[in-house]
Amino acid sequence: MNPDVLLDGATHRDGRAHEVWAWMREHDPVHWHEPGDFPGFWSLTRHDEVREVLRDPVTFSSASGILLRPLAQGADPGGGRTLALAAPARHQVLREAVAGWFAPRNLRRLTESMEAVARTAVKESLAAGRIDFVADVAARLPVEVVCAFLGIPPADRPDLVAWAWDAFCAGTATERSLAHLEILEYFTDLALHRRDTPGDDLVSVLTQVTVDGEPLPIDDVVLNCDSLFVGGTENVRQTLAGGMLALLEHPAQQELLRADFDGVAATAVDEILRFTTSGLHTMRRATRPADVGGRSVAEGDLLVCWLPSANRDAAQFPDPDVFDVTRTPNRHLALGIGPHYCVGTQLAKLEIRAVLREFLAQARDVTLDGPVERLDSLVVGGPRRLPLRLT
Repeated sequence: MNPDVLLDGATHRDGRAHEVWAWMREHDPVHWHEPGDFPGFWSLTRHDEVREVLRDPVTFSSASGILLRPLAQGADPGGGRTLALAAPARHQVLREAVAGWFAPRNLRRLTESMEAVARTAVKESLAAGRIDFVADVAARLPVEVVCAFLGIPPADRPDLVAWAWDAFCAGTATERSLAHLEILEYFTDLALHRRDTPGDDLVSVLTQVTVDGEPLPIDDVVLNCDSLFVGGTENVRQTLAGGMLALLEHPAQQELLRADFDGVAATAVDEILRFTTSGLHTMRRATRPADVGGRSVAEGDLLVCWLPSANRDAAQFPDPDVFDVTRTPNRHLALGIGPHYCVGTQLAKLEIRAVLREFLAQARDVTLDGPVERLDSLVVGGPRRLPLRLT
């Protein structure tokens, strides 16, 4: 088994990665990849080592980037500047500024509108009869929710929806890059406007943040807006799509959830997050020599934590390849752990719950209507296209 195949997006698109990860967990759980197109790095595939690294931001820093990048792309432009990539002191300032927007009072305020968007999306899908679940349902609610938090005017949201789709699901790297530039340019204009005329939204909050007595630079505001937008749309969309596919492939589990939605929903959402794990990896850099899983990691070494692999570790999850909507306990790492635990965790779970509730309540017969297309990526996994027929 050659662990280097994990660096080919086709391995993840074709579903072969889980076979590779299973072999690595048993035979080589902390594996060194020699540098090539990518820098040299350690692959971590077991739950224990991944959890250990993510819980220690002092020894294993995210400041230089959390995604594995080809050497030709250079350093991550958000390194040390965004919430996910900041060193502990800066991370604390940014997290405190952002966290209030994900407090229960704001989530309660959004619940009614989330349910309305989910209800409308499912109703329109039933009227159409044949849909692509990814584009027609899973993509809609996350974008609406994130746009509401960021204070994006309703008239601008269709453009953001289109750019987000192209940035993450377009056929070529050039198309994805151009769409992402459109998003960055939009947030630059919005941030400049909100710095002069702040409103009641998250962009305004970021424009007023000070670090070491100085206002957060506009470029940093834009990078944080982009990070929140990407995290709040891409991962939720793929989790929704992956969750719907899992329920279709496991009809007995779907019926358990349908029969007692309120009683099963909480564990079902966590199991969907564990079983599908849309974020494929997160990366850290060692700030000092360390022992990880019996291997000597040097200062400066990169460590790539393969999250779907950690979430299928039999040492942590009995029958890890079984999809069980009643699984408990379920200590998955799909949303991270430690100081960089996803700030929007509860919001993401509410969105997934809202869509599943409406789909199971309104649609009595849902079947696949063609082949499922998966993303070709090292960063995010899940269906790119999920054609359904429903009544």
